[in-house]
Amino acid sequence: MWTVLVFVTVALFTSFAALRWSDWRRRAAERLAQQQKAREQRPVSGFLPSPSLIWHELVNRVGNLVPASPKDLPRLKRRLLRAGYRDPGVERIFNGLRVLSTVVCTAVALLYGLHGHFETTNLVLFTAFGAVLGYNLPMQILMLRIRRRQKALEKALPNALDLMVVCVESGLGLDQTTVQVAKELQFAYPEICEEFTVMNLEMRAGKRRVEALRNLAERTGVEELKKLVAVLIQTDRFGTSIAQSLRGHSDYMRIMARQKAEERAAKLAIKLVFPIFFCVLPSLFVVTVGPVLTRLIRDLLPAIQNM
Repeated sequence: MWTVLVFVTVALFTSFAALRWSDWRRRAAERLAQQQKAREQRPVSGFLPSPSLIWHELVNRVGNLVPASPKDLPRLKRRLLRAGYRDPGVERIFNGLRVLSTVVCTAVALLYGLHGHFETTNLVLFTAFGAVLGYNLPMQILMLRIRRRQKALEKALPNALDLMVVCVESGLGLDQTTVQVAKELQFAYPEICEEFTVMNLEMRAGKRRVEALRNLAERTGVEELKKLVAVLIQTDRFGTSIAQSLRGHSDYMRIMARQKAEERAAKLAIKLVFPIFFCVLPSLFVVTVGPVLTRLIRDLLPAIQNM
């Protein structure tokens, strides 16, 4: 009886969800058409900016009011470039976000301390902790994005090198090869395609190839890309075969990736000791020893008491 009830309930819910999903596209298209029609009929004087634009303008203005340190500004720009932020004035936006984050975290910590009736010393310490947290939070998020982008570049580099070998062996030069790789891999690996596109734009602007390659290595901060840049510079300087150099470097990268995977697999047994000991073994003891202990308590204790 319960099985039939559960089956009917799941079937009805699935049918209802399918009908709602099939009607979703039509309703979305109608809603977009109505919004477009209302936008066309709305007068220009009644235009209201979106909350995102208001927030962007607020952060930008706060960043303009914050004095930037000439010593830390080049390092901040380099980190923003490595994270993929290339817009002009992005350092002002980052400084504005840092100021607003500090103010918000400080206010939240102060209100929480007042609501919790903290002592004066604890309230001051907790508020200072909120201020430090708010000041460092944007930088930590930026560093996290940098690490993710660098991992994406490292993951995409072997496949990009294989495609570069194919393009070079088919008769293309190095400049045309990077352009072709950026076109072919723009959906699979957009990060490395973006870097190759910037490098080609620099060479079109008049920079030498060696300088553009070094800028690529400095802009990304990825060790494997730095090694590739060194190989390409030496190949260009000594006139050796580009295809052979790229193929050798691609094989080297795949060997290094395989060795890293084997190293992580070898560390897996040691890392699993604590989860097994604290999570798996207690439940295993409960399942195996629990029924035996229950039977002993139920059968053996009455017999001992009757003796």
